[in-house]
Amino acid sequence: MADKTPKSSRNGAGDPIDFGGPVCPVPLQDYPNVILGHGGGGKLSAELVEHVFLPAFKNDHLDVLRDSAVIQLTGQRLAMSTDSYVVRPLFFPGGSIGDLAINGTVNDLAMSGAKPLYLSAAFIIEEGFPIAELKRIADAMGAAARHAGVTVITGDTKVVEQGHGDGCYINTAGVGVVPDGIDIAPNNARPGDVVIVSGTLGDHGMAIMSVREGLEFDAKIQSDSAPLADMVAAITEVCPDVHVLRDPTRGGLAASLNEIAASSDCGIVIEETRLPIHPIVQSACEILGFDPLLVANEGKLVCMVPAAFAGAVLNAIQADKHGSNAAIIGHVVAEHPGVVVAKTVIGASRVVVTAIGEQLPRIC
Repeated sequence: MADKTPKSSRNGAGDPIDFGGPVCPVPLQDYPNVILGHGGGGKLSAELVEHVFLPAFKNDHLDVLRDSAVIQLTGQRLAMSTDSYVVRPLFFPGGSIGDLAINGTVNDLAMSGAKPLYLSAAFIIEEGFPIAELKRIADAMGAAARHAGVTVITGDTKVVEQGHGDGCYINTAGVGVVPDGIDIAPNNARPGDVVIVSGTLGDHGMAIMSVREGLEFDAKIQSDSAPLADMVAAITEVCPDVHVLRDPTRGGLAASLNEIAASSDCGIVIEETRLPIHPIVQSACEILGFDPLLVANEGKLVCMVPAAFAGAVLNAIQADKHGSNAAIIGHVVAEHPGVVVAKTVIGASRVVVTAIGEQLPRIC
């Protein structure tokens, strides 16, 4: 019988070492799938970081591989945010859970007027998940981070037993710097403010739903997943007195407007005829019985600014590559505080309510 002991396990005298049990695991590249050992904090974990995550996020901070990242501060105001992503399916038209996890936290930071700078990335991976798909996700995250101008500087990996997860979950957290003089918050809406949305509504939710239901349309519905920090910087440049910014993700525009109306103790009136909705998304919503106002977006924002700045802000948004379909959709009023009202196509009015639960679970 041939000697199967690895050469590296021989002692200095050239005699094979008796391990008395299983020998060392094979290198990472010999594992086509994630195993529990990849989350054990040992060599396999290190190899997963070395071969999958480090190449995707390459930077000086992450290369140090400390338990936490140390950032030099200069007394500026910082914004920090975190979110977890459990979208199903992991890959969908226009994006994946990877770029969604980056763009989502970038946008959460941008909605306070901050310039996003640094992110963390934590993975919860189910045993048996293909390494090739994990690398595809990591590569998408790396590309999205570079596109958004942020750096992933720390992270974590856990592996759960097969059947105790759903492939891959991701958590990202981020910090950014808020420029002096910027004060943007949901409770800052004032009567007379103009309400602007940056583009078509419901694209992300319907892209996910079309995949789940196997629906096909004349043109494929694409997710709108995108970073919005550059757009926010352009808005604050032409209007330093921006009152409210919000990205209408889960719960859609309806949830965001109702939260703003409640926290500002103001009413909001929108015009249904002004709502930018892609015709295919509109058709999909009608087929499935969804209200586009309640469907999630992942690359849109709603802002409220003094009327005197409305034109300049709209032009700034439309000049951004993600804002060509921006539109003024309504205004803030002193009447019916806490209530959002939509003027319908036939001239009637209806109250826009927030959905009791999520229309679509696992949407982001």
